[in-house]
Amino acid sequence: MRKLKHLVCASLAVSIGFAASAASAKDMVISIWDGYMAPDALDKFNAASGVKVDKALHATNEEIMGKLMANGGEGYDVVFVSSPFAEILHKQGLLADIDPVKVPNLKNLYPQASQLEYDPGNHFSVPYTWGTTGICYRSDKVNPAPSSWNELLNPSDALKGKVTMLATDRWMLGAGFLAKGWSVNDADTSHIAAVRDQLIATKKRILAFDDTTFYSKLASGESLMAHAWDGWCNYGTQANAAIKFVVPKEGSDLWVDTMVVLKGSKHQDEAFKFVNFMLDKANHAWVAENILYKVPNQAAMAGLSPELLKQYPNLTIAPADLLKMEQLRDLGGPTQKAYTRAVTEIMAAQN
Repeated sequence: MRKLKHLVCASLAVSIGFAASAASAKDMVISIWDGYMAPDALDKFNAASGVKVDKALHATNEEIMGKLMANGGEGYDVVFVSSPFAEILHKQGLLADIDPVKVPNLKNLYPQASQLEYDPGNHFSVPYTWGTTGICYRSDKVNPAPSSWNELLNPSDALKGKVTMLATDRWMLGAGFLAKGWSVNDADTSHIAAVRDQLIATKKRILAFDDTTFYSKLASGESLMAHAWDGWCNYGTQANAAIKFVVPKEGSDLWVDTMVVLKGSKHQDEAFKFVNFMLDKANHAWVAENILYKVPNQAAMAGLSPELLKQYPNLTIAPADLLKMEQLRDLGGPTQKAYTRAVTEIMAAQN
């Protein structure tokens, strides 16, 4: 990972829209995934704003959602969640409206970042990272390059036992839906059953369902092809330059991780300042340079080095092309339960 370039607090104070002499506020609380921002980001924010932030970590969307739904969001000010979960929080009336006057760095975002179906205009969420899902593969071992979801679902004899697929329900089932020409947000119970049956058959021909170590399996050669998020595929490429990423011909999903401000926050002005700080082009560029995810910040992406983009080509996927992918949406309780049940049955099936 690249080190964060030195930032001058005085210039940051101007760029994030408030003076370094701002009055101190009581601590506010953010909840975020581990490693999802620069290690010194909160110290820099405090130095520039006078606002002290306590950081809480959540491992999954489900973990933080359980806490927020249990107490109405009390005790949290800014939370990082994926877009379907931001949509749920909005429907539950737990999110503050994003005030563009207090978040002037919204201007740094691509126009496409305000065209997201779950929140057109960024009224209750601010996109932080975005990307898609596809096939990560060893280009030195797999020729020709994979081009279809069916190559994951029905691996050739040469790839039998050398393929991994994502284990999280939306993406596991999504690959099956897309292979059949259906929506990644499909709610048809007969379609869910058909994909479940396909994945039970697929399970007999793959190495594993794996969300966390698939890129290391590719790097070592234990696997040769993996169902993968684009940013995570970059971790494999970092270890072995022969690892490449491709979006299958049937298309894919658009995933978005967001920042939201809780309606019950006792520090809303400070929360908006924090969101604005994270949208500073240097701060947001750190994410692309170090986490290797695309960010929806045009100013940040424009400053990335040509060497980085050459090493990780999926960072160059254009926002217009991302918006051609189908956006993951909140499907409601009954459909989500059907998804969970299908995945439970897939995992329980014998190889």
